[in-house]
Amino acid sequence: MHRPIALRHLMGMLLEMADNPILDKRHLEIAIVTVSAINRCDYCVAHHGPRLLDFGLPRAVIDQILDEDCPGLDPVDRMVRDYAAQVTRDHNRVGDRQFDELRAHFSETQIVELTLRITLCTFFNKFNDVMMLEMEDEAAIFHHETAKPADQGVNPSKGNEV
Repeated sequence: MHRPIALRHLMGMLLEMADNPILDKRHLEIAIVTVSAINRCDYCVAHHGPRLLDFGLPRAVIDQILDEDCPGLDPVDRMVRDYAAQVTRDHNRVGDRQFDELRAHFSETQIVELTLRITLCTFFNKFNDVMMLEMEDEAAIFHHETAKPADQGVNPSKGNEV
């Protein structure tokens, strides 16, 4: 990175959050893959998709994360996915009902961190796409194994990282 101060602070914050987690990592990864799929961020999906597999979710979750009836998601997973999608697609329309549903399962602090991670994911998706990061070999293999035929024509060499 050409601006070490940015890397130090952003990565430092992410590493500190990872060392002191308050969110279930499964929910965090569902949010990241959702945001990255909306933003058409192959690089991030290829890096975070395998983490969903590590949590025992089926591969179909990665490919169909944006489908309303995505297989393998429990009701809380769907709520996290839907919140991440709403914040990413139209942040001005997140309503009280959605926050009430979140509060039934998460503390205010967890909701704040979830929102931070969702919006930070969009930053990384866009920043890294503009910077045209290349996908590493292992991630590229995963991407090509999970990419739908229609998706393969959409800048598969461009990459993004969260």
